[in-house]
Amino acid sequence: MMTKPKKSLGQNFLIDPNTIRKIIEVGKIDNHNIIEIGPGSGNLTKEIIKKKRKGLTLIEKDERLFNNLKENLSMLDNIYFQNEDILKVNLEKIVKKNTIIFGNLPYNISSQILILLIKFCSWPPKYSRLILMFQKEMADRIIATKNTSEYGRISIITNHRLKVVNSFHVSRNCFYPKPKVDSTVIVFEPIKPNNYKIKNINNLEKITQLFFTSRRKMINKKFKSLFKNYEFIAEELNINLSCRPSEISPLQYFKITEYFEKLI
Repeated sequence: MMTKPKKSLGQNFLIDPNTIRKIIEVGKIDNHNIIEIGPGSGNLTKEIIKKKRKGLTLIEKDERLFNNLKENLSMLDNIYFQNEDILKVNLEKIVKKNTIIFGNLPYNISSQILILLIKFCSWPPKYSRLILMFQKEMADRIIATKNTSEYGRISIITNHRLKVVNSFHVSRNCFYPKPKVDSTVIVFEPIKPNNYKIKNINNLEKITQLFFTSRRKMINKKFKSLFKNYEFIAEELNINLSCRPSEISPLQYFKITEYFEKLI
């Protein structure tokens, strides 16, 4: 009998076997260490176990689900259990080289988890691939490009350190209980930037927040608030001050941040 999902934790269990198989396929699990964020009822976990993997770490906040997983899987080799809130776990500390991270993420904290993974202190990180499920609306924002209504801070910050190598739609009918919206799985791989250097990702967050608080207005006033000699700097960076925030590419935001860091 399946444990009753907790609405307070945003639990929707993935039950469709075809979707589970597809997630496993894009994961390319063989000979990798695996971390699964929020394994829940263990439907994906059971398929991961069948693969030729190294260690498997399961991080589950819900004590009921955690106990069920431990009871059913603790006899297997190289499985580690953590009954913790993912937002309070030092993930960077437990990630081993060439780790693949899976997560059917609670909708209400999915962007926070993604930012947590992007903001590892050591970069490139030890993980080699992320396979994460988001609410479709959030996924659209993550993979959005400039000059679209979905484009914003999350897509720019993601672009700084990750590339999207695959994504696919998951119907709401694939879950129990059925959510009100569809989902999207996104597969990311870390990248190391070559043509710019941002020392502190918090500065990129700061600058994108400044610009996107007035996403319908031209950027000239925001740019002026950042730099004294703002017109000269805009010309040097090839930035049109009449643009709106959504008309500036991720690379341009990275260059603005790089320049900002030189002056602070």
